[in-house]
Formats: sequence, structure tokens, C-alpha cells
Amino acid sequence: MPAEIGRLLTAMITPMTEDGEIAYDQARKLAQGLIASGNDGLVIGGTTGESPSMSDEEKLRLFAEVKEAVGPDVAIIAGTTDNNHRKSVELTQEAEKLGVDGFLLTVPAYNKPQQEGLFLHFKAIAEATSLPCMLYNVPSRTSLNMDDSTTLRLAEIDNIVGVKEASSDPVQIARIVDGAPDGFLVWSGNDDETFSVMCVGGYGIVSVAGNIMGDQIKTMMGLILEGELESAAKEHLRMLPIFKALFWVTNPVPIKYAVNRAGFDAGPTRLPMAPPADDFKAKFDPVMDMYRVDLPVD
Repeated sequence: MPAEIGRLLTAMITPMTEDGEIAYDQARKLAQGLIASGNDGLVIGGTTGESPSMSDEEKLRLFAEVKEAVGPDVAIIAGTTDNNHRKSVELTQEAEKLGVDGFLLTVPAYNKPQQEGLFLHFKAIAEATSLPCMLYNVPSRTSLNMDDSTTLRLAEIDNIVGVKEASSDPVQIARIVDGAPDGFLVWSGNDDETFSVMCVGGYGIVSVAGNIMGDQIKTMMGLILEGELESAAKEHLRMLPIFKALFWVTNPVPIKYAVNRAGFDAGPTRLPMAPPADDFKAKFDPVMDMYRVDLPVD
């Protein structure tokens, strides 16, 4: 039986060696550190994990290594989809054999299907697996918005259990929360929107900042759930500068830099992602220094 998908999920970066190979031992250590620092589960092979630059073989090994490292009680959500429908189905089926706990189904980029195409694409992938599936709507990456009516149609499929909403459209997100059947959950797709999404009934966050500050994010979420909205808002506002700074240049460049700067060897990004420029570091470092790092490092 798959592990429960929690409220605080972090989209884990993928550690690399200096020559650009995946550092699987470091990935295992990072995954364990992220769970120790407050995360309920991990999304592996997402945008933050540089999945567009990885082969299917690398993704499958990474899924297996991380799942083994964190054990059966921690949910590992595997990113198995892209704009190739048949390959998405096949990779999802292969990943299920490895013991992952669910799948992240991302709106395809580049080919820009109609809403009906999105519905049929995700329906077929969900029907090809027995595991829970989380939809992922991220128009800033895909140049295509999956509208709320399509999401709510998909929510009627038994093993499509929720959506990571990164549309930054509060009306669309509220409509999904309001119209969803029982058991269908909404995770914020942006750290700076977790407070607002949860306040309208969203379930949690698939976080980037959780790579370095999971405990602090979890504290804010706990305050929301306890009805301490004024205190939660203060925590949200306190963390807002780092949430914004982590997207001053394209993700995952800033968060990988931050993890390395914190003292965990995550290595470089893979091309076509370039290292952060000196002017970015000069602006980013003082912001990062305002915060405690929750990730345990040697």
C-alpha cells in the first residue's frame, strides 16, 4: 500500500557530480535530510529536479534510490510525464514497479493540446496505473493553462487525487477547491501562495524552499490549520523575501545554489541551466542570511 501523501512535499533538487552525472549517494542523503527537516514526502523528477535534462533510465534509478533511502512510510511522488503521451504512459508503468507511491502528471509543454486533449492524456495515464496521481498545472513553464473545468472533470477519476496548482490564478484555484469531490486535494505550486491557497481550503504545498527550510514552512502551515491566521500571516510575510529570491532567475538555479551554500554538496546544474551569475549571488546571499537553514548538513 502506498504511503500517505502529506501536506508538505518538497520538489527535491537532484545532486550532480562536477562532470554532470547524477550523484545518487548524495540524492539519498539529501532525501533523508529533507524528511528530517520537516517534509512529509518528496516529489522526485520534477522541474526543480531538472527532469527535462534527465534520461528515463536516470529517472527510474533516481526514483528507486530515493524510495529505498526514505523507506516505506514516506511518500515519493515520481514525475513521469512530458509532452510524449506514449512515453509518459510507459515510464509511469515502469516506475510503479519500483515501489514509488504516486505520480506527478504535468501539463505537456510545447505541443499545447486543447483542454479535451489534456483530459484524455491524463485520463489514459491514470488508467495505466493503480497508484495515486497528482495533476500539475504550471502555465509559466508550459505556456498552457489547464482550466478549472478540466481539472474538475479529471478529479472524478478515482486515482487522480489532487492537483499542484501553479497558475497563480486565485479565482481558478478557489473554483477547484470549491468544486472538487471529497478526497480531491489542492497543493499550492508556489511557496509565496501557500498561505492564500490554504486559507481558501487548499491542502498544502509542493515546495521549492522546502529544500532548505522545511521546518519553518511546516510551522506556518500548522498555524493555518490551528486557525492562528494572524500568526501564520506573520510567518508568511517573514519568509516572503526568500520565497521571491528563489525565483529571481529560473528554478532550480537559485535553490541548488542555496543548498550548496548551506553546506550540502549538491553539485552544479546541468546544461542548459547555467551557474548563477555573480550579481545574482551578491543580491541573494544577504537575503538567504536572514533565515535559518533547516536542512541538516555535515
